[in-house]
Amino acid sequence: MAYGSWSRHRRAFTFLMLIMVAVVAESCATQPRPLAYNPPGFFSGVLHGFLIFFSFIGGFFTNVRIYAFPNSGRWYDLGYLTGASMFLGGGGASARS
Repeated sequence: MAYGSWSRHRRAFTFLMLIMVAVVAESCATQPRPLAYNPPGFFSGVLHGFLIFFSFIGGFFTNVRIYAFPNSGRWYDLGYLTGASMFLGGGGASARS
């Protein structure tokens, strides 16, 4: 095995190990438990995703965040993604041509 090949394998191994350490460290992270009695769920996520552009512009001038925190978790994320896709055109807008 040539010297350059060994160096390349070692760099790839080091890179993969760093990725694995980052993934393991990330899996230990948690969000604090929501203090809200009824945190936003799927339908609030759809609304917030649909209003993403207006929230983004409003965030420059006021203390508005484009993403609700605390929220109900993955259902809110799914709703947010659905609403943003509806407002921004989704993937089908570029498929017409």
